[in-house]
Amino acid sequence: MAWYQHRLTLPAYRRGFHIITRQVVEAVPELASMRVGLLHVFIQHTSASISINENADPDVPRDLESSFNAIAPEDFPYVHTCEGPDDMPAHVKSALLGNSVTIPVSNGRLCLGTWQGIYLCEHRNHGGQRSLVLTLQGDE
Repeated sequence: MAWYQHRLTLPAYRRGFHIITRQVVEAVPELASMRVGLLHVFIQHTSASISINENADPDVPRDLESSFNAIAPEDFPYVHTCEGPDDMPAHVKSALLGNSVTIPVSNGRLCLGTWQGIYLCEHRNHGGQRSLVLTLQGDE
């Protein structure tokens, strides 16, 4: 059993849902030699999240953003407001989506479905760079 861990710093993205599958795969070169295993992707932030969703239709990220804005609107009477009107809604969205995903690995590839991709879900208007910890375990 082998273990590998890498850190990936993503550039600042605009608010919304952004497919980052390619960046994640490129950050873990040992993935190509993994016969069977798991890749755990963890984001070290509380106002952004990680998710797996459809990667083909550009309307999907747009609709996800609209839906989450309806669930956690900026004009809700939040108590925590010291970091701006987009901060507390970002925490709510992050709590709903989560801070990690675990993906099976087989024969050097992620076992994502045909229409699945890994998303960085940026919930702040100006979230800045985001840090991910990528942990790969398995048999080579």
